[in-house]
Amino acid sequence: MPKSEIHPKWFTHTPVFCDGKPIAYIGSTKEELVVDVWLVNHPFYTDSQTIIDSEGRVERFMKKYGLNLN
Repeated sequence: MPKSEIHPKWFTHTPVFCDGKPIAYIGSTKEELVVDVWLVNHPFYTDSQTIIDSEGRVERFMKKYGLNLN
C-alpha cells in the first residue's frame, strides 16, 4: 500500500509568469512559476542572437591547426 502523505500537493492550473505577465498554465507542484526566458523573448528564436569572439579564439584555433576560413 503506497503512503499518501509523501507526495507533494499537485496544482492543476499553475500560472507561468514572464516579465510579470502570465504566459501559460500548466500542472505543477508549485502554486506559480516565474521564468526569465521563454520562446517569445529567447534570442535564438527572435533572431537577435549574436556570437561574440572577443578573445580571438576562433582565429587562434585556425592558426594553430593551419586551417583557412575561406
